[in-house]
Amino acid sequence: MARNRRLILSSPSEVWGLLADGHRYGEWVTGTQQVLAADPHWPEVGARLKVRVGAGPLTLDDTCVVRICEPQRRLELEAKAEPFGAARIAMKLLAWGGNTLFTLDWHPLRGPGTRMHGLPVDYIVAIRNGMMLTKLARIAGREHSESA
Repeated sequence: MARNRRLILSSPSEVWGLLADGHRYGEWVTGTQQVLAADPHWPEVGARLKVRVGAGPLTLDDTCVVRICEPQRRLELEAKAEPFGAARIAMKLLAWGGNTLFTLDWHPLRGPGTRMHGLPVDYIVAIRNGMMLTKLARIAGREHSESA
């Protein structure tokens, strides 16, 4: 499992606003080239988000399904990218003063990722997820400043 934490200088409600807008995932999720579709009831349990991920001409379409949703506190997704299998992505938001302590856990569920799970893969995923949290924090901080 790869786990990242980041203090985001915005309230949990402001950070949740970014998570609750499926069309904005491409702004902060590293590797996302395009959001293809977001269910109108995103991020309710069962809602789907379809994205194109990759680098350059090497792309694949990924579907994220909401498995757990506790508004402004917790969002858990199952990301399915065939033929690579699926992963659990768990995001937790904890109020920290007027800010948000954001925790992101990634764990493979099915496919080749479960056999390659361990230090090398977790390290690479942790770097990617750290980049995502940096982008998320930058966007949330900018929007917080603009609204203040």
